[in-house]
Amino acid sequence: MENGTEMTYRWIPDQHGAWAMLAVPFLAGTFLSPRPGWAHAALFAAWLLGYAAAFHAQQWLRLHARGLRSARRHGVPAVVCGAAAGASGLPLALAHPWLLLAAAAALPFLAVNTWYAWRGRERALANGLVAVVPACGMLLVAARLGGLGPGGAWRAAAACLLYFAGTVPYVKTMIRERGSVGYRRASVGYHAAAVPLAAALSPWLTPVFAACLARAVLLPGRRLRPAKVGALELTLSAALLTTLLPTF
Repeated sequence: MENGTEMTYRWIPDQHGAWAMLAVPFLAGTFLSPRPGWAHAALFAAWLLGYAAAFHAQQWLRLHARGLRSARRHGVPAVVCGAAAGASGLPLALAHPWLLLAAAAALPFLAVNTWYAWRGRERALANGLVAVVPACGMLLVAARLGGLGPGGAWRAAAACLLYFAGTVPYVKTMIRERGSVGYRRASVGYHAAAVPLAAALSPWLTPVFAACLARAVLLPGRRLRPAKVGALELTLSAALLTTLLPTF
């Protein structure tokens, strides 16, 4: 008999840092648009289910390529989540055919992530950065669904891209590359450059990105537990969202 924790792991992807990246740009695009509505709820469901389907499919591919029987535990979730994503997204695609073009634009990024999974290199820096792009692009998709064109949403999308791209090297300095001087320097350098770039998008973004720079400078080397690292990132993600909505 499998316990509840194992069953939850089988269905809900354990990439905890991905959830803020999936949610914040989408919610920003939704509530920056003049007409948020039920269509956004359906698209958000399709978006999250699609992510879960892709995660399980990639894990199945990674484990199956190595001949591991544990690949089987990802098969059913991949199929069920994929079918549920299709059921949520198909009516929207029929009503808004341009969503199919948006989905097609995300396919090259999905292909790169799948290749890294097949090679067993999901934790590669490039793989994480590639995943950020379509996630932040969903801000533009959600905004258009609510009647806001890219001209009114691109700065918010750029701010999300600037923020979430920085989380990739920073989190590595806190966990998997904790002792790497090179990663730490790259993370600090990126965040130092991000502050004036964010200020150019809007001065109101400066405090959020200054806080990101401060944590990139001060926290690596301190042995914080992953849960605390994640909690801080959730706090900064929430700060970004609450800044974007009244600013843009």
